[in-house]
Amino acid sequence: MAHLLAQQLADQGCEVRFYGVDTTDWQLVQGVAAQACSDFGHIDILINNTGITCDASMKKMTPQQWQQVIDVNLTGVFYCTKAVWPYIAENGWGRILNAALVVAHYGNFGQTNYVASKTGIIGMTRVWAREFGPKGITVNAVAPGFIDTEIARAIPAEALEMVVGRTPLRRLGRSEEVVNVYAFLCSEEASFITGAVVNVDGGLTL
Repeated sequence: MAHLLAQQLADQGCEVRFYGVDTTDWQLVQGVAAQACSDFGHIDILINNTGITCDASMKKMTPQQWQQVIDVNLTGVFYCTKAVWPYIAENGWGRILNAALVVAHYGNFGQTNYVASKTGIIGMTRVWAREFGPKGITVNAVAPGFIDTEIARAIPAEALEMVVGRTPLRRLGRSEEVVNVYAFLCSEEASFITGAVVNVDGGLTL
């Protein structure tokens, strides 16, 4: 998928580099950050958008299931940010965006590990907003609700109807509605917004 997107952007005339990296490996992440800065001369924006699920009730969840999700969803975000932010700080301007999820606000059965990781993302976002603000870097989180994607369409129809029924706008979100929020938070128009968690959920968490 990422290779395909990179090719599509290149076909449109964009200068694109694809770097495959295991974000749970600190040494690899450091290397990729350095390579990206070398290739482009600077780094302005980091979007931490990685995440996995490995669901089970607390009774059935294994230590391995817990650790795998925490390693990717939380530690991986820490590694990427730690590796990249010094390059952004050199500019005196930058944006760091973290992908949270609405389940961080209200929990979800069978997702102890996932909810813990996304709640941690929100906490880290607020800490980093304080720490990086003096360097001209804003740090925000985006928390989508249920978006019309392949993942959502795999949810049983009855469960999906229930979610839509609880959503004030009475529909699933569209991918572009989430992307538009990311684009705004990366822009100069959002230059005085930091430490925020923007819910893109059609009012689900009201």
